[in-house]
Amino acid sequence: MDRAGEGSRDQRRLNEDDRYTLIRYAHFRAAAEYVAAAFAGIPTVSRVALFGSIASPPGMESTRARARRGHIHEPKDVDIAVWLDDATDLERLRLLRSRAVNHLWEEKEVGVAHHQVDVFLLDAASTYLGRLCCFNQCPKHKPDCHAVNCGKIPFLRQHDGFVLDRDALRLDRIQVLYDRTGQAQPSPFRRADLPADLPSRII
Repeated sequence: MDRAGEGSRDQRRLNEDDRYTLIRYAHFRAAAEYVAAAFAGIPTVSRVALFGSIASPPGMESTRARARRGHIHEPKDVDIAVWLDDATDLERLRLLRSRAVNHLWEEKEVGVAHHQVDVFLLDAASTYLGRLCCFNQCPKHKPDCHAVNCGKIPFLRQHDGFVLDRDALRLDRIQVLYDRTGQAQPSPFRRADLPADLPSRII
């Protein structure tokens, strides 16, 4: 067996896996920006911020985790936090999220499903309220709908036992995509974190 040749093929495969993962980072980031722009038109939305893995430069997986594919952590979705003055018209937000990712596909051929944009809702005091539901009716009578208080406010989804880590929304760990006051902060996401041949139109 030519172990050197096998190792070279594995390295090429890993490099391609990592390149795909970096492209997904760019796609998820673009989806967050499109959704934030759509939400910015709602008077009750005061702020939208990107947080979680997509808000930071791509990180390396541990040796155990990376056995599945490349070296870089592979995101499954993108997390955005939305601060609201009022949470009574969440169906409008749900529709805008879907339209935003549809526009992203139409304009840039970047495919991100609406359920991959996970929207965490907070009130003006930064108290976590729940997540924006992905179903097209409330209640949908799915197992997920059985969580305590899920749907008490239409389209406000709850998860039993879930507690939002307040540190996840520290200013140094988020990127503000929209702020009603006009204040924002520089993006920590750099072109250098992505493949050199990645089209700039999707960054």
